[in-house]
Amino acid sequence: MQQAVFDDEGSRIRWTEVSGAEPARVYLHGLGSMSAPYHAHIAARPELAGRRSLFMDLPGHGLSDRPRRFGYTLEEHADAVAAALDAAGADGAELIAHSMGGAVAIVLAHRRPELVSRLVLCEANLDAFPPRTAGSSAIAAYEEDEFVGEAYASVLAAAGPLWAATMRLADPRALHRSAVGLRRGSDPVMRTILERLDIDRVYLQGEESGGLDGLERLEAAGVRVLTVPGAGHNVMFDNPGAFAAAVAANI
Repeated sequence: MQQAVFDDEGSRIRWTEVSGAEPARVYLHGLGSMSAPYHAHIAARPELAGRRSLFMDLPGHGLSDRPRRFGYTLEEHADAVAAALDAAGADGAELIAHSMGGAVAIVLAHRRPELVSRLVLCEANLDAFPPRTAGSSAIAAYEEDEFVGEAYASVLAAAGPLWAATMRLADPRALHRSAVGLRRGSDPVMRTILERLDIDRVYLQGEESGGLDGLERLEAAGVRVLTVPGAGHNVMFDNPGAFAAAVAANI
């Protein structure tokens, strides 16, 4: 396990790593999740083997620290990942990022462009104020103390066994602040940043998730948008072959 300090209190962001060829592939998870359970089986596939792979847990999630005074905004998450990549000597990395992790990856590419050479985004949040049906909106609907004190248990019970398995390892206060930050979005908003980036960008959308808003505009900006058949929000579980092919740039 590797770690790096990301704030002035000495809090540490942590990741597990597989050695291999550069540039590194850095896997980022979604809200209430962890990186390795969602991505290790993808990185181990034959078409992706042999590359350095970092499975990074965002602050407040998984193995990383959860400081009480941290804001957990998209920008702060991105800066924490940047601290990890600086410590790991992993500049020019490929970021493979799911859901909220995709929003963090986009903001990181904007704030520290030398660290990111390519983005593979899986159902990443691109806009502020997602619909009320989104998991982040449901969490952010509560006041922070209300969520930490009473609502966390009910949200965890409603999450279903897959998401709950990792959400229960996230700090409730960090989870709420991350949801609020995700709902607020970045400035400029993630979609605008993504359209302006001058790197290879791939966006994976699960067929069962419905149409992607602003598809034509994204494609006009050079983003390759791939609809993955037989997949919902968790494309890496529903269709791992297509997910791995996109990471390997084979589709």
